[in-house]
Amino acid sequence: MILYPAIDLKDGNAVRLYKGEMEKATVFNENPAAQALEFVNAGCEWLHLVDLNGAFAGEPVNAKPVEEILAQTKVPAQLGGGIRDMATIERWLSKGLQRVILGTVAVENPDLVHEACKEFPGHVAVGIDARNGMVATKGWAEETNVNATDLAKSFEDAGVAAIIYTDINRDGAMQGPNVAETAALANAVSIPVIASGGVSSLEDLRNLKSCGAPLNGAISGRALYDGAIDLGQALTLLKS
Repeated sequence: MILYPAIDLKDGNAVRLYKGEMEKATVFNENPAAQALEFVNAGCEWLHLVDLNGAFAGEPVNAKPVEEILAQTKVPAQLGGGIRDMATIERWLSKGLQRVILGTVAVENPDLVHEACKEFPGHVAVGIDARNGMVATKGWAEETNVNATDLAKSFEDAGVAAIIYTDINRDGAMQGPNVAETAALANAVSIPVIASGGVSSLEDLRNLKSCGAPLNGAISGRALYDGAIDLGQALTLLKS
């Protein structure tokens, strides 16, 4: 399993939200590129980036810090938030991003996901963010009547590189991930699944690793900043 350290960007800073609420943001680093280098120098082989402002605006907002991260680090990075058309996808991939994450458009315009996967094979992930099993969009601000597993299954033959599954109620709350729902979704599709939301201890990572589903990896944010997860121990655990 891969550990994806999360760098969530709001107003140019690296922050963490509590259960996806923008007004409940904690700034952890005013220099996101320096934070990214810290993770890479500690041994992280991937970076997970989110343009929080972009998710609400529907277009990239924190492009400058993302570009600085891409320029200063040599590991692959994936980015979500405000990526909702082919031009934006192409622009980010041309700047050296390894993987774009399509969330809101996966619900509102699934044809774009199929088109992007054909045009950029291996470089498109789908972000499925759910409350109580139902997908939320536009920076988690809008609830839908779309079931998370049904949405994942609809992209089974599209060529999606990964599904990032986030349980919104767990995100930033340090209460542990929703292991059961994550495992159920991962077992329902052949697409690699990355667990996100609430990963706050080494025990959480052990539980995900032994959940009975072939997870590609896990995303963690606040716990790495707070020191609740020792990064070195986490990397060793997931590689073993």
